[in-house]
Amino acid sequence: MAMSIFTMGIFLGSDLALAIGAGLVANLPTEGMLYVPILGYIYHWQKLFLLIGLQIGQAAYAASKGGIVSLTLPAAWEFAQFGIRVNAIAPGLFMTPLLEGLNDEAIKNLSAAIPFPKRVAGADEFAKLVLHIIDNNYINGEVIRIDGALRSMQPK
Repeated sequence: MAMSIFTMGIFLGSDLALAIGAGLVANLPTEGMLYVPILGYIYHWQKLFLLIGLQIGQAAYAASKGGIVSLTLPAAWEFAQFGIRVNAIAPGLFMTPLLEGLNDEAIKNLSAAIPFPKRVAGADEFAKLVLHIIDNNYINGEVIRIDGALRSMQPK
């Protein structure tokens, strides 16, 4: 179930973007152009824990998210002809409504697992990364971690 929901959802959404991009490129006057202009961006994002394995019993979920990592580079190659870049972001611990519901002690314990900075990240930090990727046209086909160097936690 996890495989079909997560991986197929990303794949089908990307496929739709490709169809839209192809339609845009087909209508562009390309005579004399040296390269295809950038027409769009596709960003996949998934929990960091797919890369480090956080919970026992989550193998199918982790595999489905790993499919997104595996999809990113080939999708970038495929969509390049249409001027669409594809990247994935793997965020670590961010202050989301879910984490906001935790008490201060729980947040402190989660923060202690992060090498540096020892805190949960804010939404503004995620947004800044997205804006940088959009602004830097040479970033393509990458899975970018934004996690304070978090690489492992005890499985539970």
